[in-house]
Amino acid sequence: MTATISRPTTGSDFAALARRINAEGLMQRRPAFYAVRIGVVALLYAGGWAAFALIGSSWWQLATAAVLAVAFTQLALVAHDLAHRQVFRTKRPSEVAGLVAGNLGIGMSYGWWMDKHTRHHNNPNHDDLDPDVTPEVLIWATESAIGRRGLKGFITRHQAGLFFPLLTLLAIDLKVSSVKALRNGTVKRRGLETALLVVHAVAFVGALLLVLSPLQALAFLLVHQAIFGVYLGMTFAPNHKGMPHPTGDEDFLRKQVLTSRNVRGGWIADHAMGGLNYQIEHHLFPGMPSANLRRAQPIVEAYCAQIGLPYAKTGLVASYRQALAFLHEVGAPARAEHRARRG
Repeated sequence: MTATISRPTTGSDFAALARRINAEGLMQRRPAFYAVRIGVVALLYAGGWAAFALIGSSWWQLATAAVLAVAFTQLALVAHDLAHRQVFRTKRPSEVAGLVAGNLGIGMSYGWWMDKHTRHHNNPNHDDLDPDVTPEVLIWATESAIGRRGLKGFITRHQAGLFFPLLTLLAIDLKVSSVKALRNGTVKRRGLETALLVVHAVAFVGALLLVLSPLQALAFLLVHQAIFGVYLGMTFAPNHKGMPHPTGDEDFLRKQVLTSRNVRGGWIADHAMGGLNYQIEHHLFPGMPSANLRRAQPIVEAYCAQIGLPYAKTGLVASYRQALAFLHEVGAPARAEHRARRG
């Protein structure tokens, strides 16, 4: 996909926008907001496990699995804000809280994810530099779709239709990637992060085996991880998928705005997506508390219109439709290649 602007933006353009944002006090911390948000998420998380213990061995626990999947996703969104230092001003408390939320709370390496997410922010949608569009299971660049055979080739040819089913595996993929990062030494606090992940795994699996029958435990695990993966994937997927892929030569403002998409939806989307529905504002000002992104949005949109910079904003369903259409388009060469081979 391509996008054009009426004239190139410059560093001074972003500086002017930043002055407007700072003049409104939108980069200031929101301790009361985060105290309430983290408290609510903690209650949801603890309440889910309390319900699990009270219900006992029952197939009704599949409902508990769904509730805890929502709690895990919301905790992951809190960890995201911690990684961007939106909650605490200094590095130390942000890292401690991030390790508790990520490693201990949801079973994902906070250090691995933070490194991956930082690289994504530096070069969103860049084919070589953004790990979120690296050709793996799904393909986001047409040239990467050619030559794939077997299961990978099948997935590439049908990736639009398989997108949501594949999201059920996202939570598992986060754990596998975390273990790989710990094994290859790319995580700084390797021993601490490993210990926290082990505690999470032992506590999670132990609780299932202690309370549920083996078949119920397996069903609980599958439902919980599937819903967790789908919810988390649906939160992040609308933000960049199907947007332009930059060359890396763009200035900061253009690179961040053109590769991002905002999602309309009011306060429901704000809470469900943890503020990531304001993806453009978040990428321009990643340290801005998520509670302030709604106020920043009209300022950024008006400024982009002033300098002739396209600003993408759409509804939630339309954002998925655009992302899926892009996946289908990218898979076209693979489908043509497959038909030619069968010939």
